[in-house]
Amino acid sequence: MTSPPGAADPASPPDGPVLVLFDCDGTLVDSQHMIVGAMRDAHAAHGVPLPDRERLLSVVGLSLPEAFAVLSQGDLSYPVEAMVDAYKNAFNRLRNGEPPEPMFDGARAVLDALRQREDIVLGIVTGKSRRGVDRVLAAHAMEGWFATIQTADDAPSKPHPAMVFQAMGEIGARPDATVVVGDTTYDVSMALQAGASALGVSWGYHEASALERAGADQVVHRFEEVPAAIADVLARRRVVIG
Repeated sequence: MTSPPGAADPASPPDGPVLVLFDCDGTLVDSQHMIVGAMRDAHAAHGVPLPDRERLLSVVGLSLPEAFAVLSQGDLSYPVEAMVDAYKNAFNRLRNGEPPEPMFDGARAVLDALRQREDIVLGIVTGKSRRGVDRVLAAHAMEGWFATIQTADDAPSKPHPAMVFQAMGEIGARPDATVVVGDTTYDVSMALQAGASALGVSWGYHEASALERAGADQVVHRFEEVPAAIADVLARRRVVIG
């Protein structure tokens, strides 16, 4: 049977690298304690009622202006810009007084193994600022592990696919050889809009069922399952690694 146009030969590695792009908050590190604390302080600073914890965590992954726009629920009097500034100030204050955001179980070991493979290039796509990402990587001694880092400073907020397009352009990776690993429906939508595969993780801030409904190619429940799942979703695109 003839392969569809642009499909990789299933017996061969892809032309160019396989690119695996990880979200940060909720996927690599568990920052919910500081996120909720900063949200609490920002709302208190402006006398805005604090949504419940589930609602606050539902917007993790969006860039801050978009997150607060969602929380505003269309209220034109909601001080989005002021809330963004208050959140940044609170988050930085909490970060200076707290231990660094912990990595999820198994994350560092899996990333260390993946980065040493010749057939995979790692990257980050996140709603954090570049400064925030740099702090996380420094805290966990992972500087230089990711060949491309796309942040809220570089592109429109998720689920816009710009971060994935930019990462693929920097690395020279095809969409069918790119996998986005993330914990939110925003990650899934971003990946699919860019033509990449979406690997959902269930330990973050959106339910596994929501990731599946959003169209995730697969959902994993432990970080140790990520490498095999990457190979599996790529095989569905007729891209073989390993």
